[in-house]
Amino acid sequence: MFPQFTIFENTAFQITIYSFWLALSISFILFFWMLYKLSLKYWINTNFFLNNILFYFISIFIFARLFYVISEWRDFKFILNEWYKNFLVMNDYNFSLIWWIFWFMLVLYFKIKKFKLKSEKYIDAAVLAFLFAAIVWYIWTFLWWQIIGKPTSLWIWVTYTNAFSKSPYSWAVFPLAIFYSIFSFLLFTWLYITRIFVKIEWFVWYIWTIIFSCILLIFEFLNWSPDIFSSYVILNITQLGAIGLIIFASLWFSKIYKKEESES
Repeated sequence: MFPQFTIFENTAFQITIYSFWLALSISFILFFWMLYKLSLKYWINTNFFLNNILFYFISIFIFARLFYVISEWRDFKFILNEWYKNFLVMNDYNFSLIWWIFWFMLVLYFKIKKFKLKSEKYIDAAVLAFLFAAIVWYIWTFLWWQIIGKPTSLWIWVTYTNAFSKSPYSWAVFPLAIFYSIFSFLLFTWLYITRIFVKIEWFVWYIWTIIFSCILLIFEFLNWSPDIFSSYVILNITQLGAIGLIIFASLWFSKIYKKEESES
């Protein structure tokens, strides 16, 4: 658990490095690096992504931030005071991951339709790039105490003893963020290899949506931080979003599967 560390300590060149910005930068670079590599592999126009980076960033930021504020309204009522500043400026990671994913894919889909491109290749590439970057991203959420698990008696556990830790527990808790990081690595590896042999271009997108959403739906029960939704319907905003994605992907997966069967 190292939210920050110092290099060249006690010298004139002392530099404090924050794991938040370091991991965020690395994840961003990894995402677009993998997206670039996959674009070349799948014969995709790389400029389609590069020319829209700013639009993606701003729209995703606003959308993911909005749903986080809604889900944590009890702690974020103050945002109404000078909302333009409190909403945009923050000193912590306060975003809704599932709605970040949803908005990115929605924007990507409409951009693809606008330019009349073959959507499956672009979406598959974006999914694989996301999983690749998520490996580091989830490690950061562990180091920066953004995702903290509930107390556990399992053999997999971690303790938070740092005085600045955000964890409400001083005993063993489930390492939820590390689990998500490992899962992202395994799913990326499997889907990347599968995509080589399975030439169905929508396969990665729908399989990833179903499996990743199922993992979030199940393991978010081990997340210690309740939101306003879990107080009323047991499920938090991430789990509700995951259910929506599972239904959407399952319906389309079934529809396309039946279409493939009827044509074969």
